[in-house]
Amino acid sequence: MSGDPFQLLETCLSSDRPRLRKRLRGLRQRPAVLADLPEALRQDLEASVAARAGRVAALPRPEFPPELPVNQRRDEIAQAIRDHQVVIVCGETGSGKTTQLPKICLDLGRGASGLIGHTQPRRLAARATASRIAQELHGELGQAVGYKIRFTDRLSPASYVKLMTDGILLAETQGDPLLAAYDTLILDEAHERSLNIDFLLGYLRKLL
Repeated sequence: MSGDPFQLLETCLSSDRPRLRKRLRGLRQRPAVLADLPEALRQDLEASVAARAGRVAALPRPEFPPELPVNQRRDEIAQAIRDHQVVIVCGETGSGKTTQLPKICLDLGRGASGLIGHTQPRRLAARATASRIAQELHGELGQAVGYKIRFTDRLSPASYVKLMTDGILLAETQGDPLLAAYDTLILDEAHERSLNIDFLLGYLRKLL
C-alpha cells in the first residue's frame, strides 16, 4: 500500500477518518507517502483500509422485486444518489420506498465505509422494517441488517443497514457529532415534521 496518506483516508472506515485525520494533521511535517508515517499511525491507517476493503467484498447483493413502483424508477433514484448529497424521494404509501431505498444504497456500494442509517418515527416500525429488509436479503436479523431502539441493540460488526428511531440518531450526535459512523442516512417519514425530525434536518444541514 502506498500513496498520499491524506488521500488514503477516503478508503478508510468513515468512523476512523476524523481520528486519523487529526493524527495526520498533528505531525510536524506533512507526509508525502505512507512510509513517512510513524509506525503506529501507519498500522492504524492500513488496518482501517483493510477493514473497509473486507466490508466491500462482503457487501450483500440485493434483489429488487419489479412489482414495487419504487423499483420501476430504481435507476433514476440510484443516479440521483450518486450525483447529490441530498435526495428527496416522494411516493405513495406502499410503493416500497422504506424497504427498497436501503437496498438501492447497498447496490451502490454504500454501507461499506460506514453504516446506512435509516430512521423511523416509531420503535415498532424500526424493528419491523429491519426484519423485512433482512428477510429480503436472505439473512438473519442482526447481521447485515439490524436495529437499535430504546433498551434494544441488535447490530453486529457485520451490519450494513441500521434501523433506528429518529430519537436514537439524535442522541448519537452527542457522542458522534459528525455522525462518522454512517456513510448514508435515510430519514423516513420526514414529512411528519416531529421535533426530532426537525432537529435532525437542521443538524444535518449544518454538517453538509
